[in-house]
Amino acid sequence: MPQQAHGGNLAWAAALAGCSPDAIVDFSASISPLGPPNSVIAAIVSQLHNLRNYPDPEYSELRLALSHFHQLLPEWILPGNGSAELLTLVGRELAQLGGTVLLTPAFGDYYRSLAVDNARVLEFPVNLGTGKPNISLFPDFRLDTSKFGLLLNNPHNPTGKLFSRASVLPYLQKFALVVIDEAFMDFLPPEEEQSLIGLVQEYENLVILRSLTKFYSLPGLRLGYAIAHPDRLAKWKSWRDPWPVNTLAAAAAIAALQDTEFQTRSWKWLPAARKELFQCISSIPGLTPLEGSVNYLLVESQQSTSQLQRILLQEHQILIRDCLSFKELGDRYFRVAVRTEADHQRLLTALNSVLVNYETT
Repeated sequence: MPQQAHGGNLAWAAALAGCSPDAIVDFSASISPLGPPNSVIAAIVSQLHNLRNYPDPEYSELRLALSHFHQLLPEWILPGNGSAELLTLVGRELAQLGGTVLLTPAFGDYYRSLAVDNARVLEFPVNLGTGKPNISLFPDFRLDTSKFGLLLNNPHNPTGKLFSRASVLPYLQKFALVVIDEAFMDFLPPEEEQSLIGLVQEYENLVILRSLTKFYSLPGLRLGYAIAHPDRLAKWKSWRDPWPVNTLAAAAAIAALQDTEFQTRSWKWLPAARKELFQCISSIPGLTPLEGSVNYLLVESQQSTSQLQRILLQEHQILIRDCLSFKELGDRYFRVAVRTEADHQRLLTALNSVLVNYETT
């Protein structure tokens, strides 16, 4: 079974480890361990009787809930079948421009979505050494960026670095289209997040992508949404298949947005849990984690991380995210999600055991 170029492939991991998928402790997918919220499960159950009916093609209730959550009119919001579907629509739009700028290492699905319609890609590196994305490179272009697009995730995946709102703002005037993937922004409390959602009504060339699957632990439901000018969203809607969001996902999203208790608990949990994981990994010789702002850490290793991944699976049933799909990182980095204290201790024990064996062989 081939390994896919992203985290969370438990079927592949279980086949390699020789166990059931339920036995794997998954650090490879950056999903909150606190959910799904009980309110979301209850909402899903309450809608089971509606499976006999088609979803509302306009998703009126879902868009209204999202509009209240973000203080926008519903026509500025387009729900989608996860961020992946919306990225495909983004790729079609970006392919019509002279090129698309990516900060690298970049999420692999960006390349897929851009390749579908043969978009031209220009890559510019994040500065891993200082821990700050080198966004100052952009003004040095020898190109007319008014004919180009910018596709940027914030917080950045896989480094976990957070761009300030002020650092991104100038590029709204320099690029024909700016797409900000904020899939992990909701892990930051409102007073710390650097979202550009508040600017979409000022800039017709700005698109924001959001995901509800990571923060609320719902990747199996596939739910995301785009925020952009209504004319652009109407065009995207004409490009895609009808009913992309199923009834249960729509109900789950509405409940999740209203669950302020879960949101507050998550924001209180994450900083301490991330600090604990960072300190645990930092204490292991040969591993150097990068400071991150959300629910995952990028870790530099002096040993082969693909071999480390295989041994952790086969001997400890632990799955980490190798970074082979990020060509700039290769076999010397891996990514791990922030999980529970018990899971962190299990990972720490396993890493110490495996890396000690590396040193003695």
